[in-house]
Amino acid sequence: MNPFDSVSSEDEAVIEYDDGDFHVIKPGAYVVCAVTGARISLKALRYWSVDKQEPYADAAAALKAIAGGETS
Repeated sequence: MNPFDSVSSEDEAVIEYDDGDFHVIKPGAYVVCAVTGARISLKALRYWSVDKQEPYADAAAALKAIAGGETS
């Protein structure tokens, strides 16, 4: 990202998720959790699926996505 580009707190990032890392395709301040719909700051992004290419707000949301939405 160019240091002269400004990223608004209203801009959603486009991310490519990889094993252990992610790559910003389009700069933004957040991504949206695929399970909860919550905004996740890129600084707080810790959970995602490489296969599904989607982010999760927390471990519980990631587990729910893996389990196919089933809860026990």
